[in-house]
Amino acid sequence: MTENESFIYESIFNQVRMGFLSLDEIQENIIEEIEDNEFEDEISEEWAFDKIREEYQKLIAESKQWKSPTDTERLIKAFDELCDENIIALHNAGYTTTDGEYEVVEVERDLQENEVESDGYCFYHEQDLARAIDIENPGLYIAFQKVDNTDDAVTIEVGKRVAEVLINNDFKIKWDGSARSKIEIPGFRWQKIFDEDARDLQDYSEVVDRMVQ
Repeated sequence: MTENESFIYESIFNQVRMGFLSLDEIQENIIEEIEDNEFEDEISEEWAFDKIREEYQKLIAESKQWKSPTDTERLIKAFDELCDENIIALHNAGYTTTDGEYEVVEVERDLQENEVESDGYCFYHEQDLARAIDIENPGLYIAFQKVDNTDDAVTIEVGKRVAEVLINNDFKIKWDGSARSKIEIPGFRWQKIFDEDARDLQDYSEVVDRMVQ
């Protein structure tokens, strides 16, 4: 593979394995990415679509060996439990920490319109997720805080509650107990296949509904 093909292939690998998009959506994204980077002369639509199909078939084959509950399934359960404990917990919230914080504030605003105020929040974003699908060195970082908070003691309390729920869902975690560092789940493996009939983990209105009930 050329350097540019490797760049596009990495994007294909990530989008297929994250499991948030249909194959049609991935195809659209990849064609757009090829055009945006002006790779059309070097990388054909046929090559890109072949790679998407190959990666999807590999993932289907691998999924037959997954043991349930997967790390992903346990994380979904943990995040649901956190929402039940009045902590906003968002899956794949944007591409960066800043994006995730923006998404959290939007959810908090919706909660407050329903006369609910969260006790804090946690999330992972797309860059975190890219590490969780790394075959060589998987893991996942979870950010946490409380909206409009500058008190480290409050932040640490949120971190403790998030850590406790993760541990109760059989995750081993690494966290130094400070307000400045994320909670790490070493060895976390993201295992998910897109299913149009399955729950949409990025439908944050579900989080609001769960926390308002």
